[in-house]
Amino acid sequence: MMRASMRDSIRVLLYGVLTWLIPFLLAIPFYSGGELLIDQQLFKSIMIIIGSLTGAVLIAHLFRVMSWEYLTAGYVTAVAWFLINWALDILILIPLSGLDLISYTSQIGLRYLLIPVMTIMAGVVADHATKKGSRI
Repeated sequence: MMRASMRDSIRVLLYGVLTWLIPFLLAIPFYSGGELLIDQQLFKSIMIIIGSLTGAVLIAHLFRVMSWEYLTAGYVTAVAWFLINWALDILILIPLSGLDLISYTSQIGLRYLLIPVMTIMAGVVADHATKKGSRI
């Protein structure tokens, strides 16, 4: 049987891939022949909502099943998911979109700062709740 911390690490990595993969797959129907079928600003708004919802659900589930202290979980998850999302974008999304790295960073990449904000704050709130004697 795997140690709890190894299981937690694997979950963090797998969930990190899901935070990228789910929005990516849900974006596909908005394109036909490489062309966006709806207004670009509407698409970006939809993708921010989908990405935030995906991240929130995965954070909530992850924090329920992992054995790490919540603050540790928040920080580790923040860094891991941020790097996973950027790496997958660099490997897959940038070549598909034809964006250069500077355009990517300003149009898409900076939005991934939501990941550390959400995961760190979830860790802070969960830690605070446990110190008051309740569990999530």
